[in-house]
Amino acid sequence: MANYSTLLLLCVSVVALSFSSISYASDPKALQDFCVADKASQVNVNGFTCKNPKDITADDFVFHGLDKAGNTTNPQGSNVTQVFVAQFPGLNTFGISMARIDYAPWGLNPPHIHPRATEILTVIEGTLEVGFVTSAPDLKLFRKVLYKGDVFIFPIGLIHFQRNIGYGNAVALAALSSQAPGVVPIAASVFGSNPPISDDVLAKAFQVDKKIVDQIQAKF
Repeated sequence: MANYSTLLLLCVSVVALSFSSISYASDPKALQDFCVADKASQVNVNGFTCKNPKDITADDFVFHGLDKAGNTTNPQGSNVTQVFVAQFPGLNTFGISMARIDYAPWGLNPPHIHPRATEILTVIEGTLEVGFVTSAPDLKLFRKVLYKGDVFIFPIGLIHFQRNIGYGNAVALAALSSQAPGVVPIAASVFGSNPPISDDVLAKAFQVDKKIVDQIQAKF
């Protein structure tokens, strides 16, 4: 009986340790009050080195501009104003970031991935169709129409999108669980990589003629 209790305790400990490791898999836990990114540093680390505390002011903890609409006069009809650590050095080591997304009428934030962050989206104005697709083999689409004040979650690493389905402009705010969530636009990554992926590969992957692949690649 004692051996069984010891084994059970060991199993519980291993599971708890596994979940603890997973919980910090995105960004490392901060070990000090703050570490404002020193963008001028030439030291390469997984993140950014810290600015000298003597040089830090209250301005390092402020980002301006989310009150301004982004330019949506582009083929997608959307604009993302990023507030990641690259734009806001004060976020360094905190494991959070955000963005403002503006949508023209019927504008689309195309399918993309954040490889290092879960995203929570809040609709500020307008009506959005949103969705994400689960990983293989299910590839299940979770889709929802959101209205002003609604909130939706996009799990880390999954393909997701938003589309304005109204006749007026729409605005959303996104919060992300990483200071540098990364953005992988699906279409642009597949058809606009540098150098380009072979059209033989893409033709076979998408089961279409190479001429179609060439036409799509030319757009990127």
